[in-house]
Amino acid sequence: MPVLTAPEKTVIPTFALQQKDGQGNTMIDVREAGGQCGEFKLDPAFLQPHRKDYYLFVLIKSGANRHWIDFVPYTVKPDTFYFTVPQQVHLKEHAGPTEGLMMSFTDEFLQLEDNRILKQLPIIQNPAAAHEIKLNPADLVFIEDTMRKMLVEFNADGTWRNQMLTSWLRVLVIYLSRLYSEQYNETCVTLNYCLLKSFQALIGEHYATQHDVAAYAEQLNLTPGHLTDVIKQQSGKTAITHIHDRLIVEAKRRLLHTGLSVKQIADELGFEDSAYFNRFFKRLTSTTPIAYRMQIREMYS
Repeated sequence: MPVLTAPEKTVIPTFALQQKDGQGNTMIDVREAGGQCGEFKLDPAFLQPHRKDYYLFVLIKSGANRHWIDFVPYTVKPDTFYFTVPQQVHLKEHAGPTEGLMMSFTDEFLQLEDNRILKQLPIIQNPAAAHEIKLNPADLVFIEDTMRKMLVEFNADGTWRNQMLTSWLRVLVIYLSRLYSEQYNETCVTLNYCLLKSFQALIGEHYATQHDVAAYAEQLNLTPGHLTDVIKQQSGKTAITHIHDRLIVEAKRRLLHTGLSVKQIADELGFEDSAYFNRFFKRLTSTTPIAYRMQIREMYS
């Protein structure tokens, strides 16, 4: 049976981080799936294509569910750590029995003055576009112990609760960044690397309205030439390629997960007309938007 969004759907919903009782938003959330707390009750909406506006860290102890992150399928494996960043499109094929620990936190948390340094860590920046970290026995013990300490604090509502949660989260993010660097050969953070990430973050905010390098260079107080040189040196790709790649990703998300027409997608992404969008898409993907939609839906059905 196909698992894709019904054709009439035109919006990919975005879910905010909710407290356990559903009352309002929070910056950190910690939960257990299976174990003494019983099976985690998955919101049925999560079985449809959706985005999360928060970071999700999951330690899987047992289970073999299959899910998609954007266009990449994953079958979760025991004793493995999984992570995602805001605004990616998630699709879980089924919600079978799972045991593990889940932690979520928002970008608002990372914007707090004492936490801004965490924003530069590899597990947050994720330059390899990875989603899983393999754990040896010692890593597994450390990460599970840390997350269980967070779970206790989260449920206890004791004195200095937020400070304790923040401290444990910092430890976990730093530890995972070490593993990330080992497994994905992440390089040291430099000023130019930070500029690359700032540029990519701006694209994430303005891809639908700004399609040229000069507009981003102006926001970064740089000349277009200097920005292009730094981005090419840091990533191996030109600045305009980064902009175009993000537009293609967003177009593919809408073609796969919504029933928007090609003209509507072109409008949403800031193209003057659908004909130009069609030429742009075909030049970068070697296929038309309609042909891609048919191919990808057949493949993922």
